[in-house]
Amino acid sequence: MVGPAAGVRRMKNTIAIVGRPNVGKSTLFNRLVGQRKAIMDNESGVTRDRHYGYGEWTGTYYTVIDTGGYVHNSDDIFEGEINKQVKLAIDEADVVLFMVDVDAGVHHLDEEFANVLRRYQGKKPIYIVANKADTNARAHAAGEFYTLGIGNGEIFPISSQSGSGTGDLLDAVISHFEEIGEEEPDAGIPKIAVVGRPNVGKSSFVNLLLGTDRSIVTDIAGTTRDSIQARYNAFGNEFILVDTAGLRRKTKVHEDVEFYSVLRSIRALEESDVCIVMLDATRGIEAQDVNIIGLADKNRKGIVILVNKWDLIENKETNTAKEFEEKIREKIAPINYPPIIFTSVLTKQRVHKAIETAIEVYSNKRKKVPTSELNEVMLREIEKYPPPITKGKMVRIKYVTQLPTHNPVFAFFCNLPQYVKESYTRYLENRLRENFGFEGTPIGIIFRKK
Repeated sequence: MVGPAAGVRRMKNTIAIVGRPNVGKSTLFNRLVGQRKAIMDNESGVTRDRHYGYGEWTGTYYTVIDTGGYVHNSDDIFEGEINKQVKLAIDEADVVLFMVDVDAGVHHLDEEFANVLRRYQGKKPIYIVANKADTNARAHAAGEFYTLGIGNGEIFPISSQSGSGTGDLLDAVISHFEEIGEEEPDAGIPKIAVVGRPNVGKSSFVNLLLGTDRSIVTDIAGTTRDSIQARYNAFGNEFILVDTAGLRRKTKVHEDVEFYSVLRSIRALEESDVCIVMLDATRGIEAQDVNIIGLADKNRKGIVILVNKWDLIENKETNTAKEFEEKIREKIAPINYPPIIFTSVLTKQRVHKAIETAIEVYSNKRKKVPTSELNEVMLREIEKYPPPITKGKMVRIKYVTQLPTHNPVFAFFCNLPQYVKESYTRYLENRLRENFGFEGTPIGIIFRKK
């Protein structure tokens, strides 16, 4: 964890959906939260990490956790980590939905997982949810799952695809929730997304901050497939920390699951307030890193550049970091506002500084400069270096104000806005940053006729 004030918020009214692979857990998750948040595919093992969403039923709000499919003695290299995530979800849940497949009948993995759930029997409600029961005959066939000897004595035949049976299931689930809950626990909370190419250390960074393994970490690129969110508190600020799948070039994306992972990562970037763009120090800044930073800038996001694995750079000298930073700034020009931090998640070097800077960048995005102060400072700067004469026309800027927008945007009122050159716009931006800060935050400048 980072600092004494850091912490992860425990969700109320929590439902965990668990079971073996490919029984429809993510389809039910999407139905319970009312949107397609989880990636679904016929390929076994698409979901790996714990994935959270929010829903409502008859006025009661709840949190849903989607989990990876439980496997045992398989050839899946992620088996141990997926099963660990499943158990963490069960520990966190108030109600557990054990999902099975009516079509397949009782599977040996269902029996093995029922044994795992026995240690929770009597400690929290467990319901067997028999999926793919979209006909009366299939609904009757669900009775064979009583042989598993687990749960609250009732089996709920449902079809997560069509939604049939989910109403009765939710009626039973919310009977265990004492409080109304929160409509959208994350509404209005700033989002910080950790983005970058595959295998740069994003999940390790997020896990270190949270003090828990929210994401599976391996040396295999593409381990994280969905965007994983966690509510987090540090330095007296509450925000959402989002771990994302690695962003590759389009030509490198070969499978449907990875294609949707990339889309989820881009959406997480678009929905965030601040992006921590993580680079791999051992590889330097590559074309895809520049593309990701450009995408964040295009979407007017706050940006912090985090150079991870700095501990692996050998024979460092006094100017090593400075020269590395100059190369980054040269590659991303004209984007010149992101702070650059050199860190090592492995040795925990400057991880504290990284998240503190991201919070400062968010604060800069919301900063409002009083109009009187803005005019006093900027009109003085304009007088020192007035706009150059263009086509014999002299531009006179008389007044400046900050507009009431989500990002800092400044309107300069003048007689001939159409004659202000881009180079002079950059001059004004540099003077605004020099006098008022705004590190890590894009600044908009517009010219209006007085």
